Amino acid sequence: MKSAVETLDPTKVKLTVEVTYDELKPSIDHAYQHIAEQVTVPGFRKGKVPPRIIDQRVGRPAVIEHAVNEGLSGFYAEAVRENKLRPMGQPAVEVTQVPGLVPAAAGEEGELHFTAEVEVRPEITLPELDGLSVTVDDVEVSDEDVAARLDALRERFGSLVGVDRPAESGDFVVIDLTATIDGEQIDQVSGTSYQIGSGNMLEGLDEALVGLSSGETTTFETELAGGDRKGEKALVSVTATGVKERQLPEVDDEFAQLASEFDTIDELKADLREQAARIKASNQAVQARDLLVEKLTAEVEIPVPAGVVEAEVHRHLESEGRLEDDEHRTEVTEQAQTALRNQILLDTLAEQLDIKVSQSELLDYLVSASRQYGMDPNTFITTLDQQGQIPAMVAEVARSKALAVALRRVAVVDGSGAAVDLSEFIGTDEEDAAADQADAAAEAAVAADPATDVSSVAFGEDSADEKA
Repeated sequence: MKSAVETLDPTKVKLTVEVTYDELKPSIDHAYQHIAEQVTVPGFRKGKVPPRIIDQRVGRPAVIEHAVNEGLSGFYAEAVRENKLRPMGQPAVEVTQVPGLVPAAAGEEGELHFTAEVEVRPEITLPELDGLSVTVDDVEVSDEDVAARLDALRERFGSLVGVDRPAESGDFVVIDLTATIDGEQIDQVSGTSYQIGSGNMLEGLDEALVGLSSGETTTFETELAGGDRKGEKALVSVTATGVKERQLPEVDDEFAQLASEFDTIDELKADLREQAARIKASNQAVQARDLLVEKLTAEVEIPVPAGVVEAEVHRHLESEGRLEDDEHRTEVTEQAQTALRNQILLDTLAEQLDIKVSQSELLDYLVSASRQYGMDPNTFITTLDQQGQIPAMVAEVARSKALAVALRRVAVVDGSGAAVDLSEFIGTDEEDAAADQADAAAEAAVAADPATDVSSVAFGEDSADEKA
């Protein structure tokens, strides 16, 4: 098979592929076999109809068409590998020549020629990581941080008590709602508890409820947030049937013993301060990651395949039923371009750093993802495998790992210029080397005994489920 590549623009190429008859012949033979199993010819059993009879009854063109359709994807994939392309979308294929429609002598059958235009990942050159630096926020835990965490803990142990006064921000109000449009009742809700200030229902509800006492009713105009009339203006009548405030427990040793394993409030506050410090340190790692991506994207121009963006935008808008919303289309297009630009950057970074994803890293990622979806890990992984999504998961792990490895190469400092140690969150080169050795041991064990349970090798004595 011969193939050549023509670059049409930074994100699109044209493949020209020539396949010899001998290379196509297995597909032609399979086409005859498949058709023989489908047709009924008097005097022949199904599956035993000779090719010459199929040519007479069905026609040689149908056989060639079947063979081309069957073999095309494989020849395209082979050409992509040969030319080291990285497709990001589906190819537009045009068959320009097919073998002779009449069987001929050996060497005279002709070839299959086709072209494929496809959007590919652009070639970009990233700056050297050595010498780059990012500055993250300082880890400073204030008394206010501790107080906020303490108040959040108190709220978990607080109780709602009815009050005989107008509702205030933060109160819980039991409400009845009725929405009308042009006098027609559109929706009605009764006995719903709502915290003023949460903002998770209708726009304008918070303002309407403040100052409302139990038994009082008011009206306000707003846009409906859901249902068949979503987005339309409606007149909403709201009645408060009860007003409650949250009473918090006193901050004392008794509360510390109730809410934690500590005996004194001072011990609880010290632990809350450590929790706040850990969270801020974790936020430093997230901030460093985002800043590094921003710095790299600012220093290199990354063209994005327009067709890939358009397909993603269409899919997104179609799922929301908003294909005609031009303003939202613009917003989603910008988001898709940014996401694709970052993906191209991180995929290139992963190649530049020669990132390898170990079996344990992939399994850890899949188990964590299964929890987010509330699925059994084995069921989740099996479903992804059946859908052909495992390679995409490997790529996602590689991108995350590439960022972690890159952060080890750059200088991460805080506002005072002091170096920040992120090894707890981004790992170390030594840990990666240990994971690679474990994977190599697993592969060697499987090579020596194909019946070896790979999960037990990867996880040690515990099973994969126990590890999860």
